[in-house]
Amino acid sequence: MVETLKQWDRDLFIWLNSLGIEDYDGFWLFVTQIKSWIPLFILFFILIFAYYGPKKGSIVIIFLLSTFLLTLGVTDLTKEYVGRLRPNNVEALGELIRILQKPTNFSFFSGHSSSSFSITTFMVLILRPFTKWIYLAYLWPFIFVLSRIYVGVHYPSDILVGAMVGTGFAILFYLLCVKTLTKIEKYPFFTPK
Repeated sequence: MVETLKQWDRDLFIWLNSLGIEDYDGFWLFVTQIKSWIPLFILFFILIFAYYGPKKGSIVIIFLLSTFLLTLGVTDLTKEYVGRLRPNNVEALGELIRILQKPTNFSFFSGHSSSSFSITTFMVLILRPFTKWIYLAYLWPFIFVLSRIYVGVHYPSDILVGAMVGTGFAILFYLLCVKTLTKIEKYPFFTPK
């Protein structure tokens, strides 16, 4: 059963990766870099402070950063423990796939996926009372994780598990954040926002 799932994962990766078109390589190489998303991160910070104010906004930022850091730590530990080679480092796949990046660390599960879904899910949950447009933020992790298949460095299962882990941590930290904000509203220092 496990071998069948691995084969499906490999076959789906090869098929998705083969859909790449050289004319779009520059776009995918750009969006796969974390620094290309800095304007979005700045927007997230602005929205938090705009809707929560400086005092409560600072608390929200602490929980957002905690979500990200814990997700990143668990991702790195899991990669080392599982030790799954990235597709770009598997010799048998070398002639079957397009490789645009060549990282040498392990693959399972995707840090790009876990971190982008943790940040986005936390932001959606914390800002949805103020704006329904925040759901558009999910475009970021979807484009971000697709780029990882496009450039040849992650299997679909790496991305799916990363998304689930990131989303799970985001929900946990969102609930803790709401509980904290509710408790501190009793103190005059934290009102009105």
